[in-house]
Amino acid sequence: MNTPYLILFRKAKAFTLTEILVVLCIVGILVFLILPNLLPLITKAKSVEAKTNLAHVQLLEQSYFYEHSKYSKDLVELGFIQEKLVTDDKDGRANYRVEITNVTTTTFTARATSVTDFDGDGVFNVWEINQDKTIKEVTPD
Repeated sequence: MNTPYLILFRKAKAFTLTEILVVLCIVGILVFLILPNLLPLITKAKSVEAKTNLAHVQLLEQSYFYEHSKYSKDLVELGFIQEKLVTDDKDGRANYRVEITNVTTTTFTARATSVTDFDGDGVFNVWEINQDKTIKEVTPD
């Protein structure tokens, strides 16, 4: 017989469907055991977005203050562009909505509120910053 003909009918070594299902079940169980421990890390990583955006708003407010001797309540006037939110658009990437909550001629407070509940407990993460660059987590998630 021809050698290529023998290769076609030789039994190949492979995993059975049962073995693959057992491995998938074990991996699934491990994920469910580990996931609750990882949620705080995921929340902490996503809060970097809020801190970065608030630091940017603070810098824009500071520049605006140097030019106009007052702070602005309008993010567009400052030049801040809110990235599309994950809840508003299928292409949205931002997890936090940024707004200026309090403005006087010498002070301001900006707030970043999460639009998604990262750990599913019904509490939305909130960060604030003021004119002195004091950033604080108002509502932890």
